[in-house]
Amino acid sequence: MARAPLLQLTDISLTFGGNPVFSDLSLVVQEGDRLALVGRNGSGKSTLMKVMARLVQPDTGSVITPDGVRVGYMEQEPDFAGFATLGDYATANLDMGEEWRVEAVAEGLKLKLAAEPGRASGGERRRAALARLLAEAPELMLLDEPTNHLDIEAIGWLERELLQARTAFVLISHDRAFLTALARGTLWLDRGVVRRQDRGFADFEAWRDKTWDEEDQARHKLDRKIKAEARWAVEGISARRKRNQGRVRALQDLRAERAGMIRRQGAAEMVLDAGQASGKRVIEATGISKSFGDRVILQPFDLRILRGDRVAFVGPNGAGKTTLLNILTGQTAPDTGTVTLGTGIEMAVFDQTRAQLDPEQTLWDSLTQDPAARVSGRSDQVLVRGEPRHVVGYLKDFLFDEAQARAPVRSLSGGEKARLLLARIMARNSNLLVLDEPTNDLDIETLDLLQDLLGDYAGTVLLVSHDRDFIDRVAGTTILLEGEGRAVAYAGGWSDMLNQRASSQQPPKDAPKAAKPKAPEAAAQKPAAPQKSNLSFTESHRLKALPAEIARLEAEIAKLMELMADPAPFAREPVKFRKATEALDERQAKLAAAEEEWLTLEEKAESAG
Repeated sequence: MARAPLLQLTDISLTFGGNPVFSDLSLVVQEGDRLALVGRNGSGKSTLMKVMARLVQPDTGSVITPDGVRVGYMEQEPDFAGFATLGDYATANLDMGEEWRVEAVAEGLKLKLAAEPGRASGGERRRAALARLLAEAPELMLLDEPTNHLDIEAIGWLERELLQARTAFVLISHDRAFLTALARGTLWLDRGVVRRQDRGFADFEAWRDKTWDEEDQARHKLDRKIKAEARWAVEGISARRKRNQGRVRALQDLRAERAGMIRRQGAAEMVLDAGQASGKRVIEATGISKSFGDRVILQPFDLRILRGDRVAFVGPNGAGKTTLLNILTGQTAPDTGTVTLGTGIEMAVFDQTRAQLDPEQTLWDSLTQDPAARVSGRSDQVLVRGEPRHVVGYLKDFLFDEAQARAPVRSLSGGEKARLLLARIMARNSNLLVLDEPTNDLDIETLDLLQDLLGDYAGTVLLVSHDRDFIDRVAGTTILLEGEGRAVAYAGGWSDMLNQRASSQQPPKDAPKAAKPKAPEAAAQKPAAPQKSNLSFTESHRLKALPAEIARLEAEIAKLMELMADPAPFAREPVKFRKATEALDERQAKLAAAEEEWLTLEEKAESAG
């Protein structure tokens, strides 16, 4: 039995400023559909979603929704005008007595409903928009970049909520892990055409590349045919002019078909140059801490970053990731401890607020008036890694056309602003890249390119991101800020960090046993003894806590030894191998110290008997 359609678009055409966005576009969304809407930045994904939500009227075609079907839409920049609190916005469309729906979602998203929209962060405003949509529970949800400005904890909650939802949804996102977990089908918007594949997002890139390959082959065959027919027209038409006019018209049709082919947009031509190498030690932080009033942002923390390291900082919004980044780079002073920057450092910063971009400046001025890229006496050139380039040519490397060069920065989409900021950063040499939320708004192809560039980059990278897949692909060390000022370093990326945390909380059954005294394990199994008179309160508490700490260290050591048992992956990633080795040495030293401490305290306690 065929599923009922929830939404049907037929022969949709839309033109903005003379350029067609869609032409004769048709698609159907059915009950149970869980679709990822993907495409390059600027391909029209958000516009298409607004057409689906009936917020944009197409020039031609029809948008049909059956009676009784509600379509809910969460846009990238919701309008909070007229609402005193985020809660007022979230409950605006609910019937009296249904406010509990928003409260339930707010609890999961950790949203403060009493917050004022004007003072709320981008993440809080995004949470309010999600709370409104999820509480309304429409038959079809349209979500435009729902994970932007959300931390990993909130993304995980939303992922679980959508997996359990009974409604159909179409979502736009550049978060690979999010799309892979949720999408059962893919709508690919490419040059005004929507293609559909009813398979998960994990198969999208192979499908896309195969489609492009078939397209290239068809274009090549058509070019060869046109060339052969054109040669015949020159050499043979005079002898058979009357009989072969049909063949001439066919050649004209072939040329018209070839001219009508829209060549796809190429990848951005980004280049990262580390320039002169920094010293081996890039950052040495010892005992650094930070508080704002009564709120502890960072408890005393040590970290050493060497040349070539890729360090990711993760954790909930507000945990202090950006603050720690600013402390490490010398932009913020710690309350305690010291930060020593190495020699020969040339730093380039990508800030999450895009504050380096003046919204009223043109793209042209944004590049040519950048002090680091200005060419003396030339207003049409930009200095790119020491070489002058015409500003329009350089902008084209980042997929901007000539018409955009004189447009104001405020007219750009989020992805375009990110590309412009990358253009500014990559115009200069740097050996320390500080990237605070660089993945927001970038399309998948640009993310792939950025990942490859970072992989080949000879300098050091500090990265704040909530994109789990990107962290896995880039990071060699992950610093987790757990909240309440706790920061813990783990070898590897996001998945490695999760595995290490899981093994520390639940030791694997087949974990090798340490060749040390078994007394702590026995102590953990017997009831806690009354406090001995020879032990202070602190010593007694420590004696009770040590067995669990020893078990955790043993599990971490077992996991690291298992990880390092296969040397092949580490041969390709020497930085990760070095970090894993250092982590193993550190935990073995801590285990020996903990066991020695346990034996000392146990002997002291037993001496009282």
